[in-house]
Amino acid sequence: MHLTIPRLSFLCILFVLCSTMLVAQSRNEFLGEWKGKLNAGGALLTIVFNVNVADGKLVSTMDSPDQGAYGIKVGGTVIDKDNITFVVPSVGGRYEGKLDESWVIIKGTWKQAGQSFDLSLNKQAAKSVSPDEIEFDEIYQGKLNAGGYDIRLVLKIYKKDSGELAAFIDSPDQGAENITVSSILKSEDELFFEVNLIKGAYKGKFKDEETVEGTWEQAGQTMELNFKLVDEVEKLKRPQTPKKPYPYKEEEVKFGNDKAGIDLSGTFTLPNGKGPFPTVVLVTGSGAQDRDETIFGHKPFWVIADYLTRNGIAVLRYDERGVGESEGSFETATTRDFADDANAAVHYLSGRREVDRNNIGIIGHSEGGLVAPMVAVNSDEMDFIVMLAGPGLPGKDILLMQTELISRVAVESEEDISKATKLNKKIYDIIEKEPDNDAALTKINVLLDEYYAELHDSVKSNPTHSKEAMQANLKKVMSKWFRFFISYDPRPALEKITIPVLAINGEKDLQVPPKENLEAIDRALTIAGNKNYKTIELPGLNHLFQTSETGAITEYRKLEETFSEDAMELMKDWIMEVTKRKG
Repeated sequence: MHLTIPRLSFLCILFVLCSTMLVAQSRNEFLGEWKGKLNAGGALLTIVFNVNVADGKLVSTMDSPDQGAYGIKVGGTVIDKDNITFVVPSVGGRYEGKLDESWVIIKGTWKQAGQSFDLSLNKQAAKSVSPDEIEFDEIYQGKLNAGGYDIRLVLKIYKKDSGELAAFIDSPDQGAENITVSSILKSEDELFFEVNLIKGAYKGKFKDEETVEGTWEQAGQTMELNFKLVDEVEKLKRPQTPKKPYPYKEEEVKFGNDKAGIDLSGTFTLPNGKGPFPTVVLVTGSGAQDRDETIFGHKPFWVIADYLTRNGIAVLRYDERGVGESEGSFETATTRDFADDANAAVHYLSGRREVDRNNIGIIGHSEGGLVAPMVAVNSDEMDFIVMLAGPGLPGKDILLMQTELISRVAVESEEDISKATKLNKKIYDIIEKEPDNDAALTKINVLLDEYYAELHDSVKSNPTHSKEAMQANLKKVMSKWFRFFISYDPRPALEKITIPVLAINGEKDLQVPPKENLEAIDRALTIAGNKNYKTIELPGLNHLFQTSETGAITEYRKLEETFSEDAMELMKDWIMEVTKRKG
């Protein structure tokens, strides 16, 4: 998701399948690959622990790829609540660490030869199994109504060689494929399955041979979900998604963020010809985003990269830290960390001979529009900025406006909107002023009890307004990222930007309201004395820069357009103008 933050009165649209931090805390979830960087005397060494199970016991091996050492036997692997120990007798080493609440990070110490080194390990996502490699016996498709949003779910069932049933679940509208179903039971009368990764479970009964009627449970909520046996999955039409062959060069690249000790992976597209070329880095919006900024089957960054590269501008797009092929932890990162990653991308490009070092810029969408100025004020390698729906106001102000606009389009009553807005403001104030999570939660829960007691029964019956839903969202607003976001004011950084800036918003953007944010950006750049900037509101476009009727998030999936060609042409012409002028 971009700037749709999980509000207490409005369920996050991607809560069903994108919350990868909701990991079931069981031994099975500990299995897999854990990777980190060890700073040993100034040399960064990659360390990998591979954890498996044999004869009912945990067994592990350790790799040190930078030293060419693989499969080193771990003599003992111990889990004691959230304390983890790996003992490696052959090298006289021992690792002791503590799991975080999400079970995706271990922070600890590697001890060897009388020395101790800090070492944090990150759980690596399991590699997806391609559907092309499996012959599925049955495919069921259903539609889940999550807070007014229809999200399709696809259950794909097959038999293992052992004869045991197994399955994957897809959410095509969210671009999620092949999420492992942890367990599945199917009889003539009933269907039951669990997805531990997202703490979800389904219980259903067969109405007939092809139809299952049941409920999906997740985050304390129960929602109706019916499945229908299908021959093939309904495909979304996305005509702008690029198709090979491309009239330009494409290269898979890796670049390092030395400050964080991680490598980021991306795709670099270059126009044909000698160059050097004006070049941009694409920086995604909030939420765990891949290099294409995939959402509801749309891949806006791929579309933008294709368009710009065809028109003479080189483009680097990359997976966010902890997403796709990039290292690091997404769950513990803040916008400041994402700015460090973007800065590393700019620095990487400045060292490539195909890149015009005097014409490197960032195109940031939504939260990426916060990142671009943060990088620019601390870098002499950046030459221009494009802010796509970039915030010009503090996060708290944007969220309060966002709450009202989205709720109003959803035809909620003005009374309910007013109550929710006042509640959210009080909650944000607590989060800003109270650094201790437990103390903040205590204060917020008092507010929630008062708020919930005054709700009409008709509102309480809506799953998105249940106490459980509110509690689930509370955990998210206590995160480091959220705390940083609501307090961060982009104006001081913008007031120092003198390089060319193009800030564009869609007229129907409900997530980063155009009028208020463009005006704030204009004022800040005027204070900076910036002589080369434009702020433009594009008619009829939503937050994703699609041509939209209302701007409602519910339209994102339904629209075939991924990104307005008028908006892309505007960006292209502006970049060519400022880079030619400078060159």
